[in-house]
Amino acid sequence: MVPGGYRVTARWDFASGSRQANWLGAHVRIVDPDGKVRLKANGAPEFRTIVFPASSATMYDVWDVIGLSGTGTDSYSVENLFVPENFAVLRDDVTALREKGSLYGITTYSMFGLGFAALATGVARATLDAAIDLSREKHSFGLAAMRENSAVQGLIGRTEGNLRAARAYLYATAAAAWRDLTETGKLSEEHRASMRLASTWTLHQSAEVVDTAYHMAGATAVFKANKFERRFRDMHAISQQIQSRDTHYEDVGKAILAGSSVSRGLGRD
Repeated sequence: MVPGGYRVTARWDFASGSRQANWLGAHVRIVDPDGKVRLKANGAPEFRTIVFPASSATMYDVWDVIGLSGTGTDSYSVENLFVPENFAVLRDDVTALREKGSLYGITTYSMFGLGFAALATGVARATLDAAIDLSREKHSFGLAAMRENSAVQGLIGRTEGNLRAARAYLYATAAAAWRDLTETGKLSEEHRASMRLASTWTLHQSAEVVDTAYHMAGATAVFKANKFERRFRDMHAISQQIQSRDTHYEDVGKAILAGSSVSRGLGRD
């Protein structure tokens, strides 16, 4: 911390969309002039969110990945950058000016989960549709047409049901949380847990749909000219995100076993 603001030297990763950004943001730990880490009243280190022009940062082209290449999730750093006081805010400061709309009552963490899950259902939908189109036309040497194969027919039917169930569950959970949020002005812990469970399960279910469609396509799926290999890679890049961690099930299960209001409300809508 310096008079009028802060001096920042740091590097951050996973900056999705940074190639198109005019401004960048980051979280930083505050160190007082005496070199001691500033602590909040509860004894935890004080972190602030800073924003600064993208032109002030050094960008690193590190996003060489198997999937989601288009997000441009690169790294960036700043060296001895001055950030004015009014460009550095406490995320949990209840006295700060805040937007009052219902949308801003949803936590960033919950929003990330819903967003990744919705993206996953879209990738799954496109991959399954491609497998259905292929099955209508493809004839394997020495075998009946795929569309006439009862195993293929049954697999498509079950997979279609799984995808529709996942999407319906995700959207119904989000709609229930939104309804209560707009009525009460507050997002309950019950709904946070519900959205976490729905997001995680939908991500996993979508990955299974993509895997099924990919394997259904056989050797056709490995060619870049077809509509499978990129979506397969994108889906498995999505499923490696923190939003897909199995530990989310543990958190929800712990709440259920504790007999809290969260457990009674899960899935009520």
